[in-house]
Amino acid sequence: MLNLPFFLFKYFSPELAHSITLKLLKLKPSFLSHSFENDFKLHQHLWGLDFKNPIGLAAGFDKNAEVLSQLLDFGFGFVEAGTVTPKSQFGNDKPRVFRLPEDHAIINHLGFNNQGADAVKKKLERFNINFFSKGIIGINIGKNKNTKNTIEDYCIGLEKLGPLVHYIVINISSPNTPGLRDLQNRGNIDNLVKSLHKVRKNNENLVSKPILIKIAPDINNEQARDIALSSLALNIDGLIISNSTIDRPSTLQSSHQSKVGGLSGKPLFAKSTLMLKKMYSLTNGQIPLVGVGGISNGIECYKKMKAGASLVQLYTSLIYQGPSLISKINKELLNCLITDGYKNIKEAIGVDV
Repeated sequence: MLNLPFFLFKYFSPELAHSITLKLLKLKPSFLSHSFENDFKLHQHLWGLDFKNPIGLAAGFDKNAEVLSQLLDFGFGFVEAGTVTPKSQFGNDKPRVFRLPEDHAIINHLGFNNQGADAVKKKLERFNINFFSKGIIGINIGKNKNTKNTIEDYCIGLEKLGPLVHYIVINISSPNTPGLRDLQNRGNIDNLVKSLHKVRKNNENLVSKPILIKIAPDINNEQARDIALSSLALNIDGLIISNSTIDRPSTLQSSHQSKVGGLSGKPLFAKSTLMLKKMYSLTNGQIPLVGVGGISNGIECYKKMKAGASLVQLYTSLIYQGPSLISKINKELLNCLITDGYKNIKEAIGVDV
């Protein structure tokens, strides 16, 4: 089989390699499909949705919902498109993506580059989730960089794109849009969630759609408590933990370690898993959590779930290891469950907290 990650790493810059990958996926080549027979032990029913397995693709790979079906063919249980903003925008200046191969990490300073809600809406309409059974599709929405009304931007994204997907993620934690992370502060997050819930209540095509909030791994203990309290008080459907980090661990070896942007990949695993445990404890396990950050094998996936994650997502390790990674993780996760004597993945959630 073609070693696509090595080929693209060797000859192309990160953004160009990503663009080529999307073009290849649109051609639906057979060598990029990796079938995995889902075992019932990995099945879960959350938010009225059936997840064939708990492994998801995080937002950022398919920003404009162009290759969702092909990505599900990798073996993912769910795929999240976006981040999408109401208006199209270029994002930050290039170069804005940097590989840190020595650290199995990536730094990105993209800044919500995307085609805008109207363009993505057309793609999702053609996709039509009502006649689709491969897996679960989510959409990650954000605000435009120069918007005058932040809450309105999220409401627009929810109204336009929410009816066309299975779930919606509110991205208030990217480090690459100025002021975005301020939305995680308690008064701000309360106002945002109340506005979104009002939009959902008044739209019959949205009333059953779960709305999740994606938070940063860099919040302090007080912010974590506030988010947990708000989540419980406002009946937030779920939390995604976490986005990339602005921290730079002393263990980093790459010459790109000081680049501006969010760090993702292996160096984020410990920090994001600690935050996951903390939020599971603070919410008393009452809110489904999605664990993200540094997963590169089935054992790390299992650790996330034992730390409180009902589902997990990855991205950076897919870049380094290629599409065969997903079936590999599913098989390794299944072996972990069998070894520990669990009949279903749900039994392992939060056991380490």
